[in-house]
Amino acid sequence: MLADLVRTDGQFLRTLAPTEPKTLELRAPSRQRSDLVATRTSLTNQLRALLEAHRPGSTRLFKSIDSGISLAFLDRFPTPHAAATLTPAKLDTFLRRQGYSGGKSGAELLQRLRSAPAAASRISPEIVTTPVNTQASQVRVIAQAIKTLEVTIEQVLRDHPYADLFQALPRVGIVNMAQIVGEVGPMLERGLTAEQLTAEVGMAPVTRASGKVHTVGFRHAANRAARKALHTFADNSRHDDPWTADLYQRARDRGKRHPQTVRILGRGWLRIMFACFRDGTPYYPAVHHARHRANTA
Repeated sequence: MLADLVRTDGQFLRTLAPTEPKTLELRAPSRQRSDLVATRTSLTNQLRALLEAHRPGSTRLFKSIDSGISLAFLDRFPTPHAAATLTPAKLDTFLRRQGYSGGKSGAELLQRLRSAPAAASRISPEIVTTPVNTQASQVRVIAQAIKTLEVTIEQVLRDHPYADLFQALPRVGIVNMAQIVGEVGPMLERGLTAEQLTAEVGMAPVTRASGKVHTVGFRHAANRAARKALHTFADNSRHDDPWTADLYQRARDRGKRHPQTVRILGRGWLRIMFACFRDGTPYYPAVHHARHRANTA
C-alpha cells in the first residue's frame, strides 16, 4: 500500500533527509551513559545493602558510598578491625591524601563511625571483606566508564551544529544538553509543527472523546528517552528562570500535580526550541523575557 501510494501520489509527499550524523554520534554515547548510570545505581544499592548488613558504620561516613573518597576508605580499611586503630589525626592524614573536600574533620567522621550500630552479622570480617571489595571495584569501574563517556560527549557536543542554538537555556548542563540534542534533534529536523513535536516527545496529553465521554490522559506512545531528557531540563529550568518559575507556580495554583506541571513547562520549552531551530536563531533569555513581558502587559 505504501509503495503504491508513492507511485501514484509521490509528488505530494515530503522527502525526509537523513538525520544529522553528528546527532547520531552524540546520541550513542548519551544513551550508553544513561544505561551505565542505571547500572551504577543498582551496584551502589547492592554495596549499600552489603555494608548495612556487615559494616553499617561505613555507610554513614561520607555523603555517598559511590564517591571516590568512600571507595578509597573501603580499600584502605577493609575490615572493622583495621578501622578500629584509627585516630582523628590518622583519618585527617588519609583525607588530605585523597583530596577530600566534604568539609568534615577526622574527629567528626570518626565519631560517625564509632556511633554506628554494631553489625548483626555472624560472618567474620575477613570473609566479608572479599564481597565488599569486589562490589566496590565494580562501582569504581562503572564510575570511571561514565567519566570517559562524559568526556566524549563534551567533545562531540562542542562541534555539534545545534549546540549554539540551545547553549543559553537555563540550568542545562553538558550531559542534559547532549541528551536533548541527541533525542529531540531528529524530531526537530523532520517536524512540521511544534504541536507535532510535543506529541512525539510525550509532553502533550491524549484526549479521547466519544459521545458524552471526554477524557484527557497521559501519553504512553512517545519517545521515552526524549521525554526523560526534556523532563529533566524543564524541572531544572524553573529554579533559574523567572518565566518558567511563574509558569510552574500558576499551574500548581490551578491544582496541577508536579509531573503534569513539568510537562506543561516542557511544552513551552519545545515551542521555543522549535522556533529557534526553524529560524536558525539561538535562544537569548533577555529577548524571550522582554517579549513575554510585552505580551502579558
